[in-house]
Amino acid sequence: MRLVGKKIISLVHHDFEDLELWYPILRLKEEGAIVHLAGEKANETYIGKYGVPAVSDFAYSSIKADEYDAILVPGGWAPDKIRRFPEVITLIQSMEESKKPIGQICHAGWVLISAKILQGKNVTSTPGIRDDMENAGATWIDKAVVVDGHLVSSRRPPDLPDYLRELIKVIEKR
Repeated sequence: MRLVGKKIISLVHHDFEDLELWYPILRLKEEGAIVHLAGEKANETYIGKYGVPAVSDFAYSSIKADEYDAILVPGGWAPDKIRRFPEVITLIQSMEESKKPIGQICHAGWVLISAKILQGKNVTSTPGIRDDMENAGATWIDKAVVVDGHLVSSRRPPDLPDYLRELIKVIEKR
C-alpha cells in the first residue's frame, strides 16, 4: 500500500461518469489513501450518468486545500456544474499553487479551464474538449494519460488503468 497517510478529495455532482468517479476512488483506497467526496452540499446523494449513486462527505465550501494531498475531478457532465462554484475554483487554484497532484479525466478539464491553470501545460482529455483545452493555453496530446509535473490527465474510461498507474506514482512522490 503506497498511499497510506495520504488524504485525497474527489469532487462530485450529478451526472458524473460513474467509472471515472468510482474506479479512481477504489484504486486509491486500495493503496491506503483516505478519499473524501465533496459536493455542492454535504451528505447529498449524487447520481451518475448510469445511475450509480455517490454520497458527498463534505460541501465544497468546507474543503481546505492544505488538509489534502491531492484532488480528483471526474468526467461526465458533472464538470460543467462543478466549475460554477467559486469555492471549487479557489480550491483548484490553491492545489495548483502548492503543486499538489491534480487528477482530471474526460470533461474534467472544464474545471481546470475555469480555474485558469492550464496555460503552458501538457494535457489530454476527451477529444470533444480539445479546442477548449488548447484555447485555455494547454498543449493537447492524444494519449491515454499525460503527466505534466503534478497534473495528471486522461481521456476516457478505457484509459483508467493507465491513468491510475501514473496518478498513484505522482501522489506517492508528494
